[in-house]
Amino acid sequence: MSRSEDLRLIALTEFASAGYAATSLQRIADLAGSSKASVLYHYDSKEQLLEAALAPALDDLSALIDETAARGLDREHRAAFVERFVDYLLAHRQVVHLVINQGATLEDVPVMQRALVQMRRVSDLFDVAASSPVEKLRYGIALGGAAYCLAAARQLEVVEEEPEVLRAGLLAVISELLLPVTDPAR
Repeated sequence: MSRSEDLRLIALTEFASAGYAATSLQRIADLAGSSKASVLYHYDSKEQLLEAALAPALDDLSALIDETAARGLDREHRAAFVERFVDYLLAHRQVVHLVINQGATLEDVPVMQRALVQMRRVSDLFDVAASSPVEKLRYGIALGGAAYCLAAARQLEVVEEEPEVLRAGLLAVISELLLPVTDPAR
C-alpha cells in the first residue's frame, strides 16, 4: 500500500470516529507514525485529504446509480440493485457514517456537496421507480434506514463482528420492503 493510500485510510477512520472538525493533520500524522510535513507532502490540506478519503465511495455510488438508472428499478432489476446497494453500504461503512453524521456540518465542503448530490440522485431513482407516494416512502425507509443503521451501529448495538450475518439481515429486511411478494397467498 502506498503512503498516500495509508494516510487516506487513517484519515477516513479518524474522520469517521472522531469527526472531521476534531481531527487535525497532526493527529493523522501521529497515527501514521510520520510527520505533519509528510502528510502535507501527499495532501495539500485537510479538505483535500477528506476528498481523497470519500472519493472512492462516491465514485462507486455514482457508478451504481448510473447503472441502475440505465436499467431501471423495475421488478426484474430491483433484487440486483438491493444486493449491490447493501454491498456498497457494507464496503463503505465509514463513509456512510461520515456523510450521515457529519454531512450537515460539512455542507460547505465540496466533497460533501458531491456526497449530497449522490444522495439526491438515489432519491431521484425512487421518484422514477415508485408508482405511489407510499412506494416512495418504502424505498426511502428501506435504503435510508439501512444506511442509518450502519451509521449508528454502535448506538443501535448492531452486531459488527459477523459481516455475513449483517449482510444477510440487511438483504432480508430491504427485500421484504422492496421486492414483490411472489406467493399470492401472502
